[in-house]
Amino acid sequence: MSHVNLSKVVKRFGDFTALHELDLDIKEGEFLTLLGPSGCGKTTTLRLIAGFIQPTQGTIMLGEEDVTQVAPQHREIGMVFQDYALFPHMTIAENIGFGLKERKYPKADIAARVGELLDLIHLPEVGDRYPAEVSGGQQQRIAVARAVAYPPKVLLMDEPLGALDLKLRETMQVELRRIQQELKITTVYVTHDQTEAMNMSDRIVVMNTGRIEQIGSAEGIYNSPETRFVADFVGQINLLDGEVTGTDGDHILVRTADTDIRVVQKNVAPIGSTCVGVRPEQLQLVSPDSAPPDFNVLQGKLVGRTFAGNLTRLFIEIGLDKPVVIECKPQDAPTEIGIELSIGWPIEQSTLLNK
Repeated sequence: MSHVNLSKVVKRFGDFTALHELDLDIKEGEFLTLLGPSGCGKTTTLRLIAGFIQPTQGTIMLGEEDVTQVAPQHREIGMVFQDYALFPHMTIAENIGFGLKERKYPKADIAARVGELLDLIHLPEVGDRYPAEVSGGQQQRIAVARAVAYPPKVLLMDEPLGALDLKLRETMQVELRRIQQELKITTVYVTHDQTEAMNMSDRIVVMNTGRIEQIGSAEGIYNSPETRFVADFVGQINLLDGEVTGTDGDHILVRTADTDIRVVQKNVAPIGSTCVGVRPEQLQLVSPDSAPPDFNVLQGKLVGRTFAGNLTRLFIEIGLDKPVVIECKPQDAPTEIGIELSIGWPIEQSTLLNK
């Protein structure tokens, strides 16, 4: 195992800058996910760590070794691709043992290691089959086994679950995390799927336009997003644009939808236009006359509703560019479109976001 450090890494393709002075330290043994939309630089970062491309400037360290200009085959990196890249003419056992065979390991040692890995991925019975004879989820586990057969210092995975259906993808998230934890191997995982990142990661790196927006645990990023982009990309959130009008004790006052709402003042109060984020599950239907004193309250009109099994989403027009979304139990949700109602939430659950 080994930690990975990228220092002031820049990557340009002609006139286009894909990464802007990226600083990233990946801890030994952790599962770190690079999360972001297409074009944010996450796959470029992974390819730089793998050695498939070299940085325009900056340094890449693998443990104590500077590998910035080291070829991929000399970096001791394991790689798992979205399309699995298994050899169709080889059996599963031959696929897993391929790297060991290339390194001239004795046949008995290869057989022992392959058997050990087939047990690890819970597929002891498929060694004599071919890739076309097993399912997509099984092929994905086999690809992981092949990547770690010769124990790499770092395991890299580039959207490996993207081709699977939802149920299988959820199952494989648990399996990949289990395998990583059993092997205690430093893992860098790339995805654009926020749920996947939150389910699997020790830490998440949210990227946007070649820059890191925020690094933290799933809980930290979800509950305390630092920018509007992170808040909007990770989970569902209502973004309330407004103007700072002053302070009230420990609270900042933000004018939105013709109402002053309060936000806990954590640092220096901003001036001018700002944005307040509130998660749908934090909002409640309230009576304006009996709402708790530590609640923000806004008036609105029900303009839509959707049923999602264990919850109902209500869309409430409050006078901004788009309706506010509330999540509530189906039995508590009003059904009459067009009715006037009030929504509220605890002051401390308002998040002031950098725009």
